[in-house]
Amino acid sequence: MKITASAISLTVVDVKASSVFLVEHLGFREEMSADGFVALTREDVGMNIVFLRRGIEVLPEAYRNQCAAGVIVAFVVRGLEGEEARLRGEGVEITLPLREDPWGERLFQVTDPNGIVYELVEWANGVGPTQGAA
Repeated sequence: MKITASAISLTVVDVKASSVFLVEHLGFREEMSADGFVALTREDVGMNIVFLRRGIEVLPEAYRNQCAAGVIVAFVVRGLEGEEARLRGEGVEITLPLREDPWGERLFQVTDPNGIVYELVEWANGVGPTQGAA
């Protein structure tokens, strides 16, 4: 099998609210949309983010009324303090303040209007588990 693209699909109540949050604050752009659906992309992210409206018929019946929960969408960035300051300046609530874990992961989290958590991460030594050598 050869994978040519990837996406994470999250079921939410208000597709537009999550879409606007990613566009305005995390630099995504809308790639396509329809009633109850939007796909967002960034040139420097290896996956698309798709939002589906809860109850939409493209979801399996047993899952139609469930919303994404317990999910953290993480992005590795450079200049973590600057990103935190920028987001605060844009009025975004920082839901988990900047911290450093013992294994070298530095992070903070923000949450969109549907409760989706986005974590911005920078590795203290410049190399994280999915980054390889710098």
